[in-house]
Amino acid sequence: MPKLFGQDSEILAPLAYRLRPRSFEELVGQEHILGTGGLVRRFYEAGQLPSMIFWGGPGCGKTTLAMVLAQSIGADFYPLSAVTAGVGDIKKISKKARENREASRKTVLFLDEIHRFNRAQQDILLGPVEEGVLILLGATTENPSFSVITPLLSRSRVIVLRPLGEEDLLVLLTRGLALLQETAGYPVSGDPEALSLLAAYAQGDARRALNLLETVVTNVPSGTAVITPEELKPFLDQRWLAYNKSGEEHFNQISAFIKSMRAGDSDATLYWLGRMLESGEDPLYCARRMIRFASEDIGNASPQALQMAINARQAYEILGSPEGEMSLMQAAVYLAVAPKSDAVYLAFKRVKRELKQTGNLPVPLQVRNAPTKLMKKLDYGKGYVNPHRAAEAGGPLLECLPDGLRERYFYRPGHNGFEDTICRRLQERKEKKKKG
Repeated sequence: MPKLFGQDSEILAPLAYRLRPRSFEELVGQEHILGTGGLVRRFYEAGQLPSMIFWGGPGCGKTTLAMVLAQSIGADFYPLSAVTAGVGDIKKISKKARENREASRKTVLFLDEIHRFNRAQQDILLGPVEEGVLILLGATTENPSFSVITPLLSRSRVIVLRPLGEEDLLVLLTRGLALLQETAGYPVSGDPEALSLLAAYAQGDARRALNLLETVVTNVPSGTAVITPEELKPFLDQRWLAYNKSGEEHFNQISAFIKSMRAGDSDATLYWLGRMLESGEDPLYCARRMIRFASEDIGNASPQALQMAINARQAYEILGSPEGEMSLMQAAVYLAVAPKSDAVYLAFKRVKRELKQTGNLPVPLQVRNAPTKLMKKLDYGKGYVNPHRAAEAGGPLLECLPDGLRERYFYRPGHNGFEDTICRRLQERKEKKKKG
C-alpha cells in the first residue's frame, strides 16, 4: 500500500488530493513516458530536469508529476495558477531562484493552466528559463501550439499525457477505497462491476473518478460494506462529454465530422454531429460548415447539395432545438452519401495562383462593356457575338480569357455524379475551340 495523504490536517481534503502520489514509484499510468525507456523516466533517473510543458486532459496527473519530479531532484517547488498569478509573482520567484542558484540549489516553477497567461506574461518567463535560473514545468489542457508562445515552446519540451486507462483508474479506485475505509471506521469495498462502471464513466480523469467514489461512499447508508452498480448509477445521470468550443477538442471533432462526410461514412457523420450538438456546440456553426462542405467537397458532382445544406440551416432557424436538429442530421447524411468532387475548390486555387503570377491582364476587347460611343470607337465590344446566335449559326466560340491564358483550364471536373455530364460538355467545347 503506497503512502497516502491522511494526516489530520488534511482529513477534510478531497479524496483525490489525499491520495496524490508522493514518489515516482507510486505514479500510475502514462507508461509511454514513465515506463522503461520513457522520456520522463530518463530525466528522473538522470536527476536532470529540463523545462517541460505537460499537455493533457483533466485528471491525467500533470500536477502530481510536476510535484514528484521537483521532489526527486531536491528542488524548491513553487506552484502557481495562471488564473490568479501575475507578472509580479513570476518576478518574485525568479529573484528567489537566482538566490538559490548562488547556493547551488535548484528551483522549479510549476505553472498550472499556462495557456491562461497572455503573450506579455509568457514573455516574462523567457529570460529565467533561457538562463537556467529556474526550471519551468507548465501544465495545460489546451494545445500548446495554439496557446503557448513559440519562443517558450523552443525552450521547453512538450510532454503529452494521455487519459488514464480503465485499468489504471481501477488501481487508484482500489487505493481510494482503502483510504475511505480508514476514514469511515468500517469495511468499505466496491463490487468489481461497479468499479468498472465508475472507471469507464470517468473517461480517463483520475480526479473525477476518485471524487465521485468519495461522494458515493459518503452518501450510501452508513455501514454499507459493498458499493454496487445499483447504488452507483444514480450518481452517473449527467454524463460529461469532453468539449471546448474554443479549444482543441472543438477542432478535433469538427475535423472528424468533415472527414467522415468526405469519406462517405454516414454513421460516423451522424455520430460526430450528434456528439457536438449534445456537448453544446452551436448548431448554426455546424450548418455553416456543411454549407461550405457542399461547395468545397461536393460541388457540381451533386449541385443540389448546396441547396440541401442551406435549407437545413433555414429549417433549424425556423424550428430551433431539438426539432431543427433533425434537419441538420438529414442534410449531413445526404452530404455524406452524395458523390464527391473538389474540382471547383481546386479550380479556385489555380485561379488565385494564376492571378499572383500574371496580375492585371487586360480584358479582351470582345467582352468589354461598350455603353458609350467613345468606347465603341475604341473597339470596346468589337467582335462580340451572342453565344446563343453563334451556336445556332455554327460560328466560332467566343474567347473570354485574356491573351496568353487561352489554353488555361482551371476547372477540371471528374466523372462523379453530374460532373460526368459537365466533363463531356467541356470536352465538346474544347474540340470546337480547336477546330476554330
